[in-house]
Amino acid sequence: MANYFSILLVILTVVTGLIWLIDSFLWAPARKEKQMAGGTVASGSAPESGYQLPWIVDTSQQIFPVIAFVLILRSFLYEPFQIPSGSMMPTLLVGDFILVEKYAYGLKDPVFRHKFVETGAPERGDVVVFKYPEDINIDYIKRVVGLPGDTIVYQNKQIFIKPYCENGASDCPKMSPVPLKFEERGEFVQDMTPLLRYSEQLGEVNHDILRNPARSIPSSNFYTQPGTRSNEWIVPEGHYFVMGDNRENSKDSRFWGFVPDENLVGKAVAIWISFEFERADDSWLPSWVPTGVRFNRIGGIQ
Repeated sequence: MANYFSILLVILTVVTGLIWLIDSFLWAPARKEKQMAGGTVASGSAPESGYQLPWIVDTSQQIFPVIAFVLILRSFLYEPFQIPSGSMMPTLLVGDFILVEKYAYGLKDPVFRHKFVETGAPERGDVVVFKYPEDINIDYIKRVVGLPGDTIVYQNKQIFIKPYCENGASDCPKMSPVPLKFEERGEFVQDMTPLLRYSEQLGEVNHDILRNPARSIPSSNFYTQPGTRSNEWIVPEGHYFVMGDNRENSKDSRFWGFVPDENLVGKAVAIWISFEFERADDSWLPSWVPTGVRFNRIGGIQ
């Protein structure tokens, strides 16, 4: 849906821009000559004085600057997204509206998504928006866990990482667990089970995750990469391994594989507004109507 909107913006920008350009160099001079020949324009007055612009030209001149600004803003700078599920709890909640930095991982054209300027690459711990590899019309949001060349193991609800290392290097790091620290229990509940909240250190990023003590995902459900175990993955070049912060309630790289670099949309950097949608069962309000604003959630994303 987002890509269709981008295509529509491009078409409207091009069409209205062309109409304005053609009018400036072709139609407007012709109108001026006609006015001068008819004596309707006084000396020193504006060329269009007393003359009604064609509606298509007038409309194009009014909307072109607006849609061109919107196109540039959402294609190359920032684009708003809404969080639709709880897979990134507690970092992001349903009802959060976020800003995604589009230029964080390269500038891409808004239609074919071809990268024409390199500006950077994801780092471990980044929260990224990307096109779901199994259906590129769907936008997903997850946290980067594995970088190209990394070996990732997920065992007993614990992430183990062996960073990429050149063959033959003497100081290659060994496989090690991602540092975890228990924080609290019960702030979030899923299926009537109080969830456990931990702080996790991924690279330079310290963030919180949730675990469901009553649920365990069998490794047989995971995506199996040829040549590895069912709970082990070696991240290919140009790809990333991503996971949700709500570990037992997230369909991520553990289940469907890796995110190609060309699928990256941008880096989630801020929550600009957050709505509550909780209501009583007998409420007459439609489910899409907010019941409150969580002002305390507005700010940067860790």
